[in-house]
Amino acid sequence: MENRKPRVIRTLWLSSRIMRYEGRLYRPPSEAHSYILQATIGCSWNKCTYCDMYRDKEFRIRDLAETLEDLVLARQNYGSDIDKIFVADGDALVMPLPHWRSILQKIRELFPSIRQVSCYAMATNINEKSATELRELRDLGLSLLYIGPESGDAQVMKRIAKGSTFQEHVDAAHATHDANMKLSAIFLLGAGGTERSEEHAVASARLATEMDPSFLAALTLTIVPGTPIARLADTGRFEVPEPKQLLTELRTFVAETTPSRSLFRTNHASNYLPIGGTLPDDRDTILAVIDRAIAGDVPLRPEEYRGL
Repeated sequence: MENRKPRVIRTLWLSSRIMRYEGRLYRPPSEAHSYILQATIGCSWNKCTYCDMYRDKEFRIRDLAETLEDLVLARQNYGSDIDKIFVADGDALVMPLPHWRSILQKIRELFPSIRQVSCYAMATNINEKSATELRELRDLGLSLLYIGPESGDAQVMKRIAKGSTFQEHVDAAHATHDANMKLSAIFLLGAGGTERSEEHAVASARLATEMDPSFLAALTLTIVPGTPIARLADTGRFEVPEPKQLLTELRTFVAETTPSRSLFRTNHASNYLPIGGTLPDDRDTILAVIDRAIAGDVPLRPEEYRGL
């Protein structure tokens, strides 16, 4: 008999009913007020060297009946006024179209006020879906995809095991735009280490420009014990840049990214300097704040308040 780790299912008691979640949940900062629907467990890729978010889970698509039941429970507990839903876990877009179709139709049925359904995605599972499939998903209500290239530098992307190339991320972004979905792109300060800091920042800016997302975010690499990148750091083969060098990366990224119009944020808890604005309109203002922070005139987030 195959040995399997027992599943740990957390329950949240709401109005005498149960909301069922398995393991830890993660969502973007902008989804803080969204209902989280756990339609997949873990991440289908789960090889990124810096990430431990789903390493305690064996990936699977959750039983559709359970997922639809959770939507019914959400309706019973929150009413019909839920207007934003984030579909978890790590790259829920990997679900096949019939699965998505049932979920999105149920959302429409139960929550007539819904204005946004979103999920994490990978370039791979965007590119694996046809233009017709992506358009159908959008017509059914899937309106925003979060994708994290983390870097545009080929060496860095290979070292952190993103699983897709620069061009594959560009193709995925264009497919998302063509389907009339919004795209949020996430880049990771420090992913190039100290030795490829500048190359990482410059190439990331170039990729962000070509992806042209509606939303653009920069997070900061945090070394998590037990991850492959932590083992490299422990043996001296990888070094995270100091805060000043990370701010220099951020400055280069902001200075050289030229999207049509992207709402830019560094409000994730991992960052030393929370800032925001619209690129390219607010570029000069954002750069001025970064320059003041580099000079020591703007306080940075203390280490004890940084997190994942």
